[in-house]
Amino acid sequence: MRKIILRCLLAAPLFTLAACGPAEKTAEKPASKSQAEQPAAEKPAAKPATESKPVASIAADKAPAGRLPQDVRPKAYRVDLVLDPRRDDFTGKVEIDIQKDKPSDRIWIHGKNLNMKSISAVLPDGKVVPAKYREVLDSGVAQVLFDEALPAGPFTLKMEYSAAYDRNLAGLFKVEEKGDAYVLAKSESIQARKYLPSFDEPGMKAPFDISLTVPKGDVAISNGPEVKREPVGNDMEKITFATTRPLSTYLLSLSAGPFDVVERPAIPPNKYRSEPIPLRGFARKGRGADLSYILDVTPRLVQIFEEQLQRPYPYKKLDIVAAPQWPSGATELAAAITYREERILVGDNPAPGARLALLGVHSHEMSHMWFGDLVTPPWWDDLWLKEGFATWGTPLALTTYEPNGGHDLNAAAGAISAMRLDSLASTRAIREPVTDNNNIRNAYDAITYSKSLGVIHMVDQYFGPDVFRPAVGRYIETFADGVANSPAFYQVIGEETNTPELTETFRSFVEQKGVPLLDVTVNCDKKDAASIKVRQSRYKPLGSPIKDTDQKWSIPFCFSSDSSVQQCQILTAREQEIPISGGECPQWLLPNAQGSGYYRWTLPEAKWQALTERFAMFEPTEQLSIIDSAFAGFEAGKLPSAQLLKVVEQSAHADKRQVVQAPLRYLTKYRQNYVAPKDEPAFLAFAQSLYQPVLDKTAGSDDNEDKLLHSELLSFMAVTAGDPDARKKLANKAIAFTGFKGKRDEKALDSDLYEAALTVAVQDAGDDFLQHLIKVRKEIDDPRFDSASAYAIGSTRNPAQLDTVHALALSEDVGPREAFGLIRSAVAEQGVQDQNWQWLQQNFPAVLKKIPDQWRRQTPAFASHFCNKEKLGELQQLFKQYGDQAPGYQRSLSQTEEQINLCIALRDKGEALIGAMPK
Repeated sequence: MRKIILRCLLAAPLFTLAACGPAEKTAEKPASKSQAEQPAAEKPAAKPATESKPVASIAADKAPAGRLPQDVRPKAYRVDLVLDPRRDDFTGKVEIDIQKDKPSDRIWIHGKNLNMKSISAVLPDGKVVPAKYREVLDSGVAQVLFDEALPAGPFTLKMEYSAAYDRNLAGLFKVEEKGDAYVLAKSESIQARKYLPSFDEPGMKAPFDISLTVPKGDVAISNGPEVKREPVGNDMEKITFATTRPLSTYLLSLSAGPFDVVERPAIPPNKYRSEPIPLRGFARKGRGADLSYILDVTPRLVQIFEEQLQRPYPYKKLDIVAAPQWPSGATELAAAITYREERILVGDNPAPGARLALLGVHSHEMSHMWFGDLVTPPWWDDLWLKEGFATWGTPLALTTYEPNGGHDLNAAAGAISAMRLDSLASTRAIREPVTDNNNIRNAYDAITYSKSLGVIHMVDQYFGPDVFRPAVGRYIETFADGVANSPAFYQVIGEETNTPELTETFRSFVEQKGVPLLDVTVNCDKKDAASIKVRQSRYKPLGSPIKDTDQKWSIPFCFSSDSSVQQCQILTAREQEIPISGGECPQWLLPNAQGSGYYRWTLPEAKWQALTERFAMFEPTEQLSIIDSAFAGFEAGKLPSAQLLKVVEQSAHADKRQVVQAPLRYLTKYRQNYVAPKDEPAFLAFAQSLYQPVLDKTAGSDDNEDKLLHSELLSFMAVTAGDPDARKKLANKAIAFTGFKGKRDEKALDSDLYEAALTVAVQDAGDDFLQHLIKVRKEIDDPRFDSASAYAIGSTRNPAQLDTVHALALSEDVGPREAFGLIRSAVAEQGVQDQNWQWLQQNFPAVLKKIPDQWRRQTPAFASHFCNKEKLGELQQLFKQYGDQAPGYQRSLSQTEEQINLCIALRDKGEALIGAMPK
């Protein structure tokens, strides 16, 4: 297999040029860098500046639901906040230097639930113009009304305000852990407006001067290095940070509390960077030592990115922050990357799965320092330019870090996984308009992350690193400290590569939705002139509402066969005939050579049989493509059950973990929906015949890949297949680890098996184990255990325990993220699914209030395990009644509706597949 290495991204000498795509302004230097006045202990304004007029009385239909008018732009911020985690609210002063292109008496900005005490404009000549502040849209769009029209040109908007800390992991939020209080800011995508009146969209970049006043002795974290600390009375002190490079508001870091601080030696200079990078880690009190692993790997990853991109790390320091609670896995806050603590507090010797997850999330966020932070999309419709490229950069950097770590296969599996979502009629294109703030978070899905990864990788492999990667470097170089949209990206790579096919491939995959399906047939009618005919269409499974259209792509297509070397060409027509090199009629043909194409394919049954018989000879990435296209063909009604089962059987004998694991998600789905009680022994026997030999082979291995595979298969056998031996083994581990009716053994269970072992123990170890686990959750200070145990508690099958589980889900004893996982697992548990679903419907407003704000739009997916029309109707009625409390829910609802209908449509074939399993 060809080894992927990211190198030589920049072919030309580097320089920093803040530029922009079409209709975007060039970044400018701030007009001023003076510090804001101290906000502490001052008398509030006599007259509030927030209008008491009801929002409904303002012309809300004129308020911008999406992007703000681009003729008013921030040039610099001076932010001075008083953050006391012991309180329930905070105060702040903000000055924004603004450029306004046209005279007017009002502007639109962002703000949500802010108590504005005073607001005014200061003109260049010193004239002060009072103003009023009105929050107009619930998404956080506010209007500033000046007492008189301001002329076009620069002015400074000065504001003094207060607000309550959010308690649900959004905006500037407060959490309490082990008796200590912490404040953190989670701003992506549109949450900065909850604590900062601002221009809260990615393209409105500007430098920030930030000062935080915190209790004496507390730690304060922000994007710039700390430059000054001074007492301000009342046992408080003010920390001033250095001016930042131009940043979007969603990248702001603002944290305060009794964090442990772990200082590491600075990352030394190199040929791309003349200054060292101070490196520090932050964790809640008492957990600093568990940052050791991530801090150990960070210098090398920084070095790799700098060498491969041939561009220096952009910021003056690098902080690694383990947030006591955080709604997402991590966020690329500039120079202060912040993680949900369970992702990185892994100690010195993490379990293989925890280690792999840490490396993946850390390299992704490091990649963002260039893709997203340094070069930023102007609006959320171009989210792929940061998330897609950061996802693509992750395996490339990790392959350099550890060439034999399997990171290229992880990436291939990730790209293939996006095809499941991309197969829905209700999917979205990588790039499509985002016209409403409430729909922004819908762009954070597998399409943006994993499909983008697959498309970028396909282009990189087909056109070659020497062609594509220097163009990416030119893109970074051109737009550093500025913004760039997709047309600007296309223009740069087109100019740099002089390859129109490259840009057209990007356009066809980025601008339209769906997975290409290549129907490949072999024509051997003419002697020594064999050819293949390829017909492209959009893939659709049985029951799909996708209509036949003329949709087509510009597809980098490569195939191999026994009678020719690998052949490649761009497919641009609906049907194309390609002569086979040498002209001989092939015995077998693989339509996705090297497995790098983002498409599915189908062959005549005889050719499928020939591929299956030779499965072991193909590269692992090719094997992954075979498995995916086999399941896709089965679910489209084009591949017989017997042929699919042969592919699954072959995959179980593969050398690579990712190939062995590839069918498990599908088998889990079929087990849940299509296995009748009488067929459970047949499903178990089939699973045992495939995976018990692999379990025996990997048991006790010291190899990390073997350990990962063993944990994955043991969990599958116990939870999905219901294997008694696997369940007993996991339950005993959970009993020993938690000290149930005995002394606790901390080494009895590693974190990779937390969820499966605790789930099985809740179901099998007796009714008393649930109460024991609830009690132990308060005693074991392990964020990964906290999350896994919540999910396991939701998996109880005992109807008598449901009241306890439901009460716990909405209590303060379970965090917002953990509550989401608990409820999701409860509604998926078939034996008590009806009772849990009824409770969810009756308590839906309380559930929405409990879970993280940015996850409410995903709540239709609670019903994703249903496979019947009755539950579908109840789901639709639920959101007809409560949808206004989950803004942006529509896409998740439409996708869940479609998934349920597809499950129903596949029922006959699914049951037939189970019936065809060897007895």
